[in-house]
Amino acid sequence: MMPNRTKSELAHLYFNPKTHKDGIPVRPIENTMRAPTTNISNFLDEIIRPIFDNKCSTTAIIDSASLIKELDKYAKRGLLKSSTLFCTFDIRNLYTMLPQQEALNILVEFLHVHGYRKVKGVPLDTIRKLASIVLEQNVCVYDKKIYKQVLGGAMGSSFTLTLANIFMWKWQKELVRRQDMTGEFYGRYIDDIFMTWNRSENDLKNLLNDANTWHPNIKLEYKISKSLPFLDVILTNNNGMLSTSVYHKPAAEPYVVPFISDHPRHTFVNVIQTSLTRALRNSSTFEIFNKERIYIKLTLLYNGYPSSFIEKQFRNFFSEYINSSSFLPFIDNETQFVTMHNKILNLPTARQSQVSISAATADIDNDQTDEPQNEPTTTTTTTTTAQERKKKEHTRGNKLIVHYTHEKRFQTFKSDMHQVYDNTFKDTPAADVKLIVGNKNRRPAKKELICKRPKQSLLINKPIKKPQRKRQQPRKDDTSDPKNT
Repeated sequence: MMPNRTKSELAHLYFNPKTHKDGIPVRPIENTMRAPTTNISNFLDEIIRPIFDNKCSTTAIIDSASLIKELDKYAKRGLLKSSTLFCTFDIRNLYTMLPQQEALNILVEFLHVHGYRKVKGVPLDTIRKLASIVLEQNVCVYDKKIYKQVLGGAMGSSFTLTLANIFMWKWQKELVRRQDMTGEFYGRYIDDIFMTWNRSENDLKNLLNDANTWHPNIKLEYKISKSLPFLDVILTNNNGMLSTSVYHKPAAEPYVVPFISDHPRHTFVNVIQTSLTRALRNSSTFEIFNKERIYIKLTLLYNGYPSSFIEKQFRNFFSEYINSSSFLPFIDNETQFVTMHNKILNLPTARQSQVSISAATADIDNDQTDEPQNEPTTTTTTTTTAQERKKKEHTRGNKLIVHYTHEKRFQTFKSDMHQVYDNTFKDTPAADVKLIVGNKNRRPAKKELICKRPKQSLLINKPIKKPQRKRQQPRKDDTSDPKNT
């Protein structure tokens, strides 16, 4: 049974440990799934995030693949020299350090600067008021007490990320301007920034020290070197040549989903396919890729994957590039590797496709003074969308989808369900309905422990009833009563 999501509840707080940092600090996250402000937050994120994705694409890092491609362009322009330094810096507590009123002002300024007066028909003044509700009325439960957040936004509320990105758009303007003047690269992934630098290390430190003073709430932790990790890739300046490889955090242990765990078979296949795809995309040379391939295989063996299963999945992955009679199921020369590397690197990742689609909708049905909309294009897009929606609804009507929690003891459940359905509804109109039986993974124990909800009585958003004032009865000797006069 699906939970009743019509009733609002207070958000509740939980913590995710940062095991890769000394002392294992925790990251506070609010579960706002049924909070009173969740729908407003989702609505604002839905209409404003496409605008940010569109207008700030030149300074945004979508993922490690997009960063590698941008740095390849940087190197091909001859800007990557043997003396070029890489710099990364992390913004401390980006979500919780946002000054609420200033963030709201910057939100309106961002929309004004890019010519918006309304977004999806909503005036900017209304957007500001809705955003202020999300920020200023954020209440959560922790340890049987109720707290109100007075600084920043909830990490767990969808609009908080968009608002933080727009706040950083304002802060980073000076840094971007200085990088553009010297032709250097600048990119930001949420609260992580990557830059190149072709001047002295002291000049770079002075710039970063200046950046620490641009806003009292923003403090930076930075690293400077010719080889630095960023996201899941290590970037190295090898005497003017860009070298990349997969980054494994020092605290990360060689664990993946164990082969003996109670998961569907496709889960184990996906583990191998994803690991090989990342290795091919992030490895700049055949030698680096081979080392990562060996690491992947050893990790799989350590987690109980049979050698025959590993080799079969390796062979399937490299099937287009190896001989079917090859004894070892992997590519064995530099040419094959370069072909696969370029192919996978140039394919858009799921995240890149998502951001691209989002950015393409930034100016649809929006009131912009400097960029009038193309009405025929908009009409065609709307009509097509309506037709697709109608087609999907029609198709969905001829299907019956059943999900069950996967367990190995239910291996024959799918075929049994189909057999029972066919026997029960044979020669009836229901026989024309296509039965689809799918499975879902069981909820992991780790998630149960981290995201355990407080008691329902603490979360219920009870309306406060004002006590009714009793009407005071006049005294018999009260001369103000007309009856007594």
